[in-house]
Amino acid sequence: MFTSENDSLMARYRFACSLAESGGKLAYEFYQQRESLQTDHKGSDLQDVVSRADREVESFVKSRIAQAFPDDGFLGEESGSTDCDKRVLWVVDPIDGTSAFLNGLHTWCLSLAIVADGEPVIGVVYDPNHHELFHACKGQGAWLNDLRIEPHAAATVVGGVMGVGTSHRVSSGDFLPFLDELLQHGGMFVRNGSGALMSAWAAAGRLIGYYEPHMNPWDGLPGIVLMREAGGATNNYLADGGLDRGNPVLLASKTLYSQLQQWVKQPLL
Repeated sequence: MFTSENDSLMARYRFACSLAESGGKLAYEFYQQRESLQTDHKGSDLQDVVSRADREVESFVKSRIAQAFPDDGFLGEESGSTDCDKRVLWVVDPIDGTSAFLNGLHTWCLSLAIVADGEPVIGVVYDPNHHELFHACKGQGAWLNDLRIEPHAAATVVGGVMGVGTSHRVSSGDFLPFLDELLQHGGMFVRNGSGALMSAWAAAGRLIGYYEPHMNPWDGLPGIVLMREAGGATNNYLADGGLDRGNPVLLASKTLYSQLQQWVKQPLL
């Protein structure tokens, strides 16, 4: 993967954790003045909003990465891609859950992942409202601040709460059959507006899993790494052009994953 592979990976891991906290604290400063922020809509979807906070936090994160690792590529929700063909690619959403952010809800985060040689190897989600840093690196386990995390121990869906998400990028027919199966089997669900944060909660065992029929890579990849390193199972998110066009995300404990997978009606690699 790298020359001096472990040292290079760990250097990026440490930097990613520190940067997520710094970027999240900057986002929180904007959050405290959110009523004065100008917002815009992305395309025709009135639910997909962006603010000056999103752009400035991403600019901050992007500039710090360029200074520390000038040979790495970057893919951000707001600014797009720079050198995506590099062996190491940073994938960033400065504020996942912008609608929650703008409406004073505490369910948003900064999400960050690193893809090296086509494999997601680092995932970081920082929740500045609760000072919680979820972080994982390939081969190093998954952590919440300084505590090791693992998936929920439930043997069936009645043993906990499932996290779900959706967007107008997909149809209701892609999403509702999963909910119907979940409810028919006695399960329950929650949706908080941030897929990256709910994915982190699933890796930490707060939720029994997470499903969304389409996630962009800056939101989907951190949870993929977190759940794998926590000891759970995920779909192959980067298959079939996932980095370019996004893919479904399903993650859960190894015990529950196969059952949940049967309820997903769309192709799941």
